[in-house]
Amino acid sequence: MAELPPEILEQVEALRAEIAHHNRRYHELDDPEISDYDYDQLVLRLRGFEDQFPALAVDTSPTAQVGAAPSALFTPVVHPVPMMSLDNSFSHDELEAWAKRMERFIEGRITYCCELKIDGVAMSLRYEGGRFVRAATRGDGRVGEDVTANVATIEAVPKNLPAGAPSVLEVRGEVYLPLSVFEELKTAQIEAGQRPFANPRNAGAGSLRQKDATITRSRHLSFWSYQLGHMEGGPEVAGHRRSLELLAELGFPVNPNVRTVDSLADVFAYTQHWLEHRHDLDYEIDGAVVKVDDLAQRRELGSTAKAPRWAIAFKYPPEERTTLLKAIFVSIGRTGKATPFASLEPVFVGGSTVGTATLHNQDQVAIKDVREGDTVIVRKAGDVIPEVVGPVLALRREGAEPWAFPKQCPVCGTGLVRPEGESDTRCPNELCRARVTGWIGHFASRGAMDIEGLGEKRVMELIGLGLIADPADVYAINWDALRGVEGWGEISIKNLREAIEASKERSLARLLVGLNIRHLGGTMAATLAAATGHLDRIQAASEAELAAIEGIGPTIARSVAEFFADERVQPLLGKLRAAGVNLEGPTAPRLPQVLAGKAVVVTGTLEGWSREEAEAAIKARGGKSPGSVSKKTLALVVGAEPGASKVTKASDLDVPIVDEEGFAAILDTGALPDAL
Repeated sequence: MAELPPEILEQVEALRAEIAHHNRRYHELDDPEISDYDYDQLVLRLRGFEDQFPALAVDTSPTAQVGAAPSALFTPVVHPVPMMSLDNSFSHDELEAWAKRMERFIEGRITYCCELKIDGVAMSLRYEGGRFVRAATRGDGRVGEDVTANVATIEAVPKNLPAGAPSVLEVRGEVYLPLSVFEELKTAQIEAGQRPFANPRNAGAGSLRQKDATITRSRHLSFWSYQLGHMEGGPEVAGHRRSLELLAELGFPVNPNVRTVDSLADVFAYTQHWLEHRHDLDYEIDGAVVKVDDLAQRRELGSTAKAPRWAIAFKYPPEERTTLLKAIFVSIGRTGKATPFASLEPVFVGGSTVGTATLHNQDQVAIKDVREGDTVIVRKAGDVIPEVVGPVLALRREGAEPWAFPKQCPVCGTGLVRPEGESDTRCPNELCRARVTGWIGHFASRGAMDIEGLGEKRVMELIGLGLIADPADVYAINWDALRGVEGWGEISIKNLREAIEASKERSLARLLVGLNIRHLGGTMAATLAAATGHLDRIQAASEAELAAIEGIGPTIARSVAEFFADERVQPLLGKLRAAGVNLEGPTAPRLPQVLAGKAVVVTGTLEGWSREEAEAAIKARGGKSPGSVSKKTLALVVGAEPGASKVTKASDLDVPIVDEEGFAAILDTGALPDAL
């Protein structure tokens, strides 16, 4: 060691101390300060030093250790067969390199068993004489913690095995918290004004490590078995896939997405498929596990001090990272909604570099209690907008002040308002510059006036040049003022001018959508246009008269009445009339009553309909749209972030569950899609 550069020794010792600290935060305290990805990077950096300087690779290094020492809160349990961890790979090249390394130890054809890597808590279950007698965490791989009483509350864990079961059986698997349960727990915490759980893994681990098993029972944990451990008196098993089949026969839950394949190409296809479909599951995965299926080949391959050579984890890009929250600011959308956002130290998460993340609304900021200067957990899953999950309290700097939601609009200075019973704070000024920018873009969008070529960039440019200040101004643009402006040639001016002129003939319903009236989407706009036939009649109607229109509820009626009563929008309406924009709408025929006597329940967020629009579309076809699922429900329509209780009840009652495409088919025919 003496011949090693002192600076290398210093870095290695610092890394080992840092990794040991994070091991304790993760395994013992269930309160990590960094993401799994950031932890993996620390270990990879340490391993790089040890590969470069082999004298550093000692048995006491974290790279040779598994997990962390068991907590003194629980009775220690010695594992008859050590519970090892897995080596990680982060690319297909690394996965291929692992497969080539195995060629040094074994010959012949290799069959691979591919499994999902469940993001939960590793668990060992022991059965004697067919009875469940003990559950232990992994601990440091040799000694774990006795959590038998808590695991006994998990319904998915068999308490008694069928006749003929092995006299002694150890089963390994993962305890996890289903996402649907996690969302219910988080919602309950938020409604109670409590800081919500950061993620399902931490919530599950904390639930499992309760001294009071009744708390664990209330959390509805579940379990997947993935490995046959020690066994006495059982049948001979030659392959891993067969061992999983045996576990299923004995009553253990085995994940249905296990695949046995014969080539690395098929392994790659499996990992890619589940990378794309990871959010289709009711549990979190952070990758895939690839194992050699043949147990004889496994024995030939053996293991290192920490991990078997016959298995490897393929880790997916992280969906959670920790980073610095530099500042909190508020943006104003086209509807006036004031959304708090966090300005972050850029971090790679969910497949892209993120520099800002939403904090949702005033209540969320207060409950999460994130503060400027905090180290925070950032989450980006799939195409979902990045969000700040919460702060890492252990790293909060002393004296950090709570952040206060502003009282005035940061753009126009108008006092922000929060209607009673609503979670969103809004700028009420219809002509706020931030609202107008978004409003004009919405007015020109395909679902409204469909003005091709008038996208967000062009809108901001025209506003900056002082040529438009509200949606109606697009019909009075001074085209001569654009000539000579960089990027505005004669052809682009001609094309936009023609597109704007053509938009004057759009339907009244599309004009109503473009006016950006709160709660009024496309379906309800068509209903309103068909019932009145002219914009002037809508403007003259009272709130009560609007609410009396079939399909128009009190919320939409109030919103429409308030919009047309606002003196600030009267000049805009006058400019639309002067420009010759179509204000008339044909009366629509009554829709076929294909849903007469039928009930369709909607949950979650649909792309093509607001909740009120979806319910109105059902009622317009003679159906009912109650707020709960029953045996008489024709179908449950599920959008993004659905209510878990409705989905669970539909499954229990065998009520068909359909997506947005299926909903469209139901509206057309009154019957379930053929695929169901």
